[in-house]
Amino acid sequence: MRKPIVAGNWKMNGTQESIVPLLDRVIAGVDTSVNAQVIVCSPYIYIPLIAGKIADTAVEFGSQNISEFESGAYTGEISAQMLKDFDCEYVIIGHSERRHVFGETDQNIADKYKKAQEHGIIPILCVGELLEEREADKTAEVVIRQIDAILSTSGVESLQNAIIAYEPVWAIGTGKTATPEQAEEVHKLIRETIAKQNGTIASSLRILYGGSVKPSNAAELFAMEDIDGGLIGGASLESEDFLAICKATN
Repeated sequence: MRKPIVAGNWKMNGTQESIVPLLDRVIAGVDTSVNAQVIVCSPYIYIPLIAGKIADTAVEFGSQNISEFESGAYTGEISAQMLKDFDCEYVIIGHSERRHVFGETDQNIADKYKKAQEHGIIPILCVGELLEEREADKTAEVVIRQIDAILSTSGVESLQNAIIAYEPVWAIGTGKTATPEQAEEVHKLIRETIAKQNGTIASSLRILYGGSVKPSNAAELFAMEDIDGGLIGGASLESEDFLAICKATN
């Protein structure tokens, strides 16, 4: 039985004034009525604050990015060791905005994934296609290519300590959402692709859906056999919406 995950990606949003009450409400709301593992991924600068506030609570935290380099002259980057100084447990890797706004390649992402795992940080690996790729019937080709970059660099065994999030780029921040059936089709493809190398790892791997998940559609999405929760963007900035999505995994 795969325990569901709901991970909030705050992106470049929030101030100390706004995130403290948001986090307080999330911590208070994640009680025994929530079946999911709950993670919040904040901007780097708030990681120390969050690490202190969530100590001894049911909420976990992660970073939104990581450098593929150990240390050095990489102005503006953040290393795995820096994140580990604050006991960071998770990191989002390969988010569509990192791929398509900042130009990260499959190999960049594979290197970041490997570096995170070298330091005991669990990657939340994002994969997904652009609208033009879906319309050209290339969804499977794109998603398999993105996963193959990880498998060729780190091996299938690395997925025992990783999470995958399928996020169709055309459904992020657009208000469009893949139907539960469309999402399930790709989640199943991901699991089957990994099962070709290791069926046991494929069956236990948790695969999240990310793409305009809201309280109104969360339960229907999470009811699909291969969808194990969500990577939540905008709705994670509203505590009531985020908690409703968490409870939709029950």
